Amino acid sequence: MEKIVVGMTGASGTVLAVKFLENIKNREIHLVISESAKKVMSLETDYKLEYVKNLANYVYDDSDIAARISSGSFMFSTLVIIPCSSSTLAKISAGISDTLITRVATVALKEHRKFIIVPREMPFSSIMLENMLKLSKDNVIVSPAVPGYYQRPSTMEDLVNFVVARVLDLSGIDNSLSSRWKDA
Repeated sequence: MEKIVVGMTGASGTVLAVKFLENIKNREIHLVISESAKKVMSLETDYKLEYVKNLANYVYDDSDIAARISSGSFMFSTLVIIPCSSSTLAKISAGISDTLITRVATVALKEHRKFIIVPREMPFSSIMLENMLKLSKDNVIVSPAVPGYYQRPSTMEDLVNFVVARVLDLSGIDNSLSSRWKDA
């Protein structure tokens, strides 16, 4: 079974990660939630930590840098960091692997695995743009949480669905969360 590792960091956008997790089907999900992500989740949503953990097959503590997913010998197809904080982005770009999320990112880079980050900040500073460019040059797919408007969204859920549908597409996961250009 295909394995996907999902990292949730402390950027605003918990709802994006939860919607992504809710829509991964027929794959083994390995989830890491940073301490900052847990705090942000409690501040911006009504999601309970147990609910989010139950969306994954395996859940790891971000401080456990010896977890099995931290090794290049652990075969996973895709790493998605959603949302990706500017701090996590900077650490990955600089090669710092002091947490499980950044360690798995280092593995994904060195092993040339599919790697998607979903930065959720705005505006982008030049440092953030440089970090995104650096990672993009190393084949990381940088997919900022920027919704499209051609489907004429009328709710917040429409905007979330658009972003998550694109990340699911990039992950190779079929979905119908949002209308396609020709369907709009």
